Amino acid sequence: MTDSSPTSTTVGSSPELAGVLAQMGAVVLAAESINTTIELITSLMAHTLPGTTGAGVTLIDSRGKRTRAASNALVQQADSLQYELDTGPCLTAWRDQVTVRIDDTDAETRWPQWTAAVAGLGVRSMVSAPLLSAGSGIGAIKVYAGRPGVYDSRAEQVLELFARQASILLVNTQTLADARRLSAELTESLNHRDLVSQAKGVLMARGAPDAQAAFQLLVAAAERSNTKVHDVARQLVSAAQPGRPPQPAP
Repeated sequence: MTDSSPTSTTVGSSPELAGVLAQMGAVVLAAESINTTIELITSLMAHTLPGTTGAGVTLIDSRGKRTRAASNALVQQADSLQYELDTGPCLTAWRDQVTVRIDDTDAETRWPQWTAAVAGLGVRSMVSAPLLSAGSGIGAIKVYAGRPGVYDSRAEQVLELFARQASILLVNTQTLADARRLSAELTESLNHRDLVSQAKGVLMARGAPDAQAAFQLLVAAAERSNTKVHDVARQLVSAAQPGRPPQPAP
């Protein structure tokens, strides 16, 4: 489709855009979650591209297709129609790893089902760019406008810059989240192991012949009470604290 270049689509100067991208980059050092990252990306996209009615991020993984941090209900509705129909500009951007632009939904022929479905939502033009990680598509970012011809080739380039930076942020944030989760799991595992060791010591002090026999007593108690071994161990160790009345062995 030919580019339309209305003066209203003029994107901010390079220093302004550099400042926006720098703000996105700073999030890597502060973001506590993927939601924080996506909300910032969505907000910056909506404010950086004049004429934008709504912005959002689509993530696609083993859990399916979903919109994260849509700036308003219009984005959520327009995206949901794509997921229901399994066709549309954002899904094409993701599948084909290309930037997609619609100058006027009334004249667009590539996704007739979707464009007909969004007619009542007031979506007239849009741009979507793919989110890529290690050469694979992980989703797409998009901006919607209520007037035709709002976006031009310059807007495409800006959104592609956002997409590249957003992909890095999302992958880094996910990596950080995974590392934190693994650390928490390892810490919990070590705590459980210590509890079980303490509980075995309590049982051996009460007459269990060895550590293996003590562990079998814990397992049997867990099965009878339909709880986890470490929960039984925690109860036993707690009951064995000084000042507590003696408890029978499991």
